[in-house]
Amino acid sequence: MSKQLEGQVALLTGAVRRNGRAIALALANEGANIVINARNSKDEAEALAKEVEATGAKALVHLADVTDRVQVDGMVDNIIKTFGRIDILLNNAADRGKTDFLKMSFEEWRHICDIILDGAFHCSQAVIPHMIKQGGGRIINMGGMTARTSASGRAHVVTAKSGIEGFTRALAFEFAKQKIAVNCISPGKIGGERSKTSGEVALTADAVPPVGYMGEPENVAVIAHALCLPAAAYTTGQTINVNGGMFMS
Repeated sequence: MSKQLEGQVALLTGAVRRNGRAIALALANEGANIVINARNSKDEAEALAKEVEATGAKALVHLADVTDRVQVDGMVDNIIKTFGRIDILLNNAADRGKTDFLKMSFEEWRHICDIILDGAFHCSQAVIPHMIKQGGGRIINMGGMTARTSASGRAHVVTAKSGIEGFTRALAFEFAKQKIAVNCISPGKIGGERSKTSGEVALTADAVPPVGYMGEPENVAVIAHALCLPAAAYTTGQTINVNGGMFMS
């Protein structure tokens, strides 16, 4: 790594495993200090912090529920107090329950949308003033392939992930002149340990990506890493698909 992010600070929500963990390590290897957010997974967050610190970067663990604005504001205040700045925000917190639509309760619907959409709203609104003050920043929202292809029993997830793409374009347009680049990464079938509520991803014979295998979190991390580099400042408002060719745009 060329340490192009030396001295920068990245806040990653839902960062303790899979894509979030891989992105945290990629940015740390590039020199960024990492704030690891999780709602409850303290042990996993602290284990990741040790991995981050092994790269020479600094790590801060902050447990907070991204759907709670008071907790989000407290987290951002802690980051500014500790590091004095926030340069990168990864809105990665999500849940992916599966329920037939006619059996889906409104509470289940709201639970998914609250985390994916409201969480991104709260975190983005809390950090953007700091990015403007320091002259720019990067926001990466984590979408999902089912926003384009859909999936049975995932009406809430498909809706929220579709919404995050629109949210990306809205922020990219509104804050372009403030030098805040906002993009969305849309992963396909990615391997690795998932949360207990996410459900398993089955790679059936009729759902094998054209490349012939399931992706790895590092395939997602390399895109996030590239979007955070100085030379990527001209790329904004985009949704980048990382799915082995299962969906092509």
